[in-house]
Amino acid sequence: MLASLLGNPAVMIMTVGALVGIAATLVGTFLVLRGTSMLSDAISHSIVFGIVIVWLLTHQQSGPVQIVGAALTGILTVFLTELLVNSKRVKQDAAIGLVFPLLFSIGVLLLNLYAGNVHIDTHTVLLGEIGFVWLDTVTLGGYEVPQSLLSMGAMTLLNALFVGLLFKELKLATFDAALARALGFAPGVLFYALLLLTSGTAVAAFDAVGAVLFVAFVIVIPSTAYLLTDRLALMLAIGVAVSIASSICGYGLAVRLDVSIGGMMAAMTGVFLLLAFLFGPRYGLVAQARERRRQRHLNESRNLAVHLYNHEGEPEQGEENVARALREHLLWSHERSRRAILQALDAGHIQRQGELLQLTATGREVAREILEPGRR
Repeated sequence: MLASLLGNPAVMIMTVGALVGIAATLVGTFLVLRGTSMLSDAISHSIVFGIVIVWLLTHQQSGPVQIVGAALTGILTVFLTELLVNSKRVKQDAAIGLVFPLLFSIGVLLLNLYAGNVHIDTHTVLLGEIGFVWLDTVTLGGYEVPQSLLSMGAMTLLNALFVGLLFKELKLATFDAALARALGFAPGVLFYALLLLTSGTAVAAFDAVGAVLFVAFVIVIPSTAYLLTDRLALMLAIGVAVSIASSICGYGLAVRLDVSIGGMMAAMTGVFLLLAFLFGPRYGLVAQARERRRQRHLNESRNLAVHLYNHEGEPEQGEENVARALREHLLWSHERSRRAILQALDAGHIQRQGELLQLTATGREVAREILEPGRR
């Protein structure tokens, strides 16, 4: 059974894609919540520099040494960025735009000068090729296991352990760094540890999806989850689900359309983001449109209560507190008048006595709260 799964290219491709998304989501969620998600873009480009440097020193194209070395380059990127920001002469977005193109360009130059005959090229680093991950295998326990499956599985497990063991500390450091610092949780250290894991994940993922597409997984998926919930734990769970769905749907569509598998997986994360943006239960455009409509209808009902209250007990009550007056005096359309009356009746704010609309005790209280906002 295991041998058949490991030997199935489609299963391996989708599994690696899902692991990339899950590992990226676990660290990317906190970057998105901190408002520093674009650091992942800087890291994913600058690790090219680290990959080349590690190869020049060790002649290793993959493995733990390559991951650690390139990950440290990600930390270097953040360090240089903060160094520029702390100078008070450059803002963070400009600092990121200065540092990572510099490191990336140096990495590309070194790649062309000293690693031209090695299987490390800019196309692979930037775009990867997840469709071939099942061909690059190592023997483990008598089974041929894709190397990307092992590296991404290890990074996913490491990220999950980090988030699981330090969940409360990460949550506090993300939402209230000052309080975390006062309680001795060292939010700065947690942040750098998070960035180190982000760098390691980017290195482990670049064979499969490349540095550019990694950004989609580390930013878009957490952003999708953010549109769907306000709870951190649920946000992480949704990110995992979207990662798996993006991998499966992306692979199926890529095979059907004969396009890049990694690119289609990344595109599917965008599709899920669009769906969340449109149909999210709280922040989606449809939900917000419904809420605005509900508030508009509620305001009509409240305006009706104020109108009836102003004329209640007055000589003109019989002329003003009827449905016809809403159209003639308030210039409401027939449909608007009907809707306001029905909503007020459903809410128990008014009652009918023939044609006369009368406020109930509840409706009278609503009108008083509007006319006398300081009243208790």
